[in-house]
Amino acid sequence: MVKVFDATSTTEDVLSGINLQGKRILVTGVSAGLGVETARALAAHGADVVGTARDLAKAKAATAQAQKDAAANNGSLDLIELDLASLKRVRACADALLAAGNFFDVIITNAGVMATPFGHTADGFETQFGTNHLGHFVLVNRIAPLIRYGGRLINLSSAGHRFSNVDLDDPNFDKTPYGPFVAYGRSKTANVLFAVSFDRRHRNRKIRAAAVHPGGIQTELGRHLDASALQALVDQINRQAAEAGVPSFQWKTIPQGAATSIWAGVVAPAEEIGGRYCEDCHVASITADDATLREGVRAYALNSDTAEALWKKSEELVGEFF
Repeated sequence: MVKVFDATSTTEDVLSGINLQGKRILVTGVSAGLGVETARALAAHGADVVGTARDLAKAKAATAQAQKDAAANNGSLDLIELDLASLKRVRACADALLAAGNFFDVIITNAGVMATPFGHTADGFETQFGTNHLGHFVLVNRIAPLIRYGGRLINLSSAGHRFSNVDLDDPNFDKTPYGPFVAYGRSKTANVLFAVSFDRRHRNRKIRAAAVHPGGIQTELGRHLDASALQALVDQINRQAAEAGVPSFQWKTIPQGAATSIWAGVVAPAEEIGGRYCEDCHVASITADDATLREGVRAYALNSDTAEALWKKSEELVGEFF
């Protein structure tokens, strides 16, 4: 009998009875929040996890319990430096992984930033697009030869992809006014589109890629948000929910938020999630552009033509072709 999970399922729920010994998994962003719990849960079920972080000292402190859980269950957790806002450092991380030559069964691109003030990465890209998409685009494509036959790529996107499609004519807001959530939406749509194109390119080796929305979780990701502004957003969502006759918004716990990444990475059938967008531990349906709908994925985020155009534009921007 197939187990059915939902928005309330935790990492331990989806991994119940599963032994991941022999599996090697890369998780980006393990210095806080979802990344720490994702790495902990996988290692606690026997996986050998490699976690990346910009600040290794912070990551070491944040993963202390994860290290203990790993050791107690024949898993492991190693850390490696990665600054997604610098392509020089992204390439250095990729080169180190390639030099080590160890293969991965799953890559989970968990790291990211949200609703930042207007700024640029070390390479001159708008901060959110450059960090959330382009940094991962270069890292994953460079280490793609290390993904085992039958492996998976899981990109963390967000319901925030509904804020905006990508803008390939003006990715850095050179011509249009900057909006923190518009930029976030562009980057999260890019995460989905990257998964679509990566899945198409690598499925001949049975490697599948998917994007996931973890749900609304209170983590360090919201560090740039004013508390009153965040509450106003939640109030607006709940007013729309009441008008539409649907349940009000509920925050997820961190173990609930990390569950969908793990479900898509090691639990769900590969053919079920390949090239798709997942939420609440299931594949999401395509929904209309309706602000009252909190579930589902916008059609533009799965458009194969846009995905290919983004791939080509990304190669042009980073000066590297994959």
